[in-house]
Amino acid sequence: MIQLPQPDLSGTVSLERAIAGRRSIRNFTKRKITASELSLLLWAAQGITEPIGGGRSAPSAGATFPLNTYLFTGDGVFQYENRQHALRKLSDKDMRSALSAVALHQQCVLSAPVSFLFTAIAERTTSRYGDRGVMYIHMEAGHAAQNLHLQAVALGLGSVPVGAFDEKEVAGLLELDSSETPLYIVPVGEAEI
Repeated sequence: MIQLPQPDLSGTVSLERAIAGRRSIRNFTKRKITASELSLLLWAAQGITEPIGGGRSAPSAGATFPLNTYLFTGDGVFQYENRQHALRKLSDKDMRSALSAVALHQQCVLSAPVSFLFTAIAERTTSRYGDRGVMYIHMEAGHAAQNLHLQAVALGLGSVPVGAFDEKEVAGLLELDSSETPLYIVPVGEAEI
């Protein structure tokens, strides 16, 4: 496990300024995301905000928490372990090119220093809510991604939502079993001006 620094919650960008500044940024510099930035981005998307009950930064229907978060970087592929606020390394390979290829060769996925991938294990939610749980899962992915986008703005970074990709091919890159479905990719980096 790679322990992340504790998120610094003393940011100076107001929510209103973050909302006003959110844009889809598709061109990134080569600057890597720092550990402190990565810590805040992950905390905003799926971090634990209520240590006793396990509540997270993004709402989850019935606290079923179906989402998993993966990162594709130049240093490899990682899974976010939110209870430890740490990363588990899954691969040493830079798989951003492979991810870009299964995302219709979108350059933003290739050039971003990090692309976040949200997946869902639907059974965690549908076991409680039946078929309606599928809608709740998509809502939760949207909540988590919006938090990530707004935190990127607050850090002076750019991001872009990516939904055009082959789910089966993305799942194959991570060797996910059939119970886990890729939902949403978010490339993040310093905007190239």
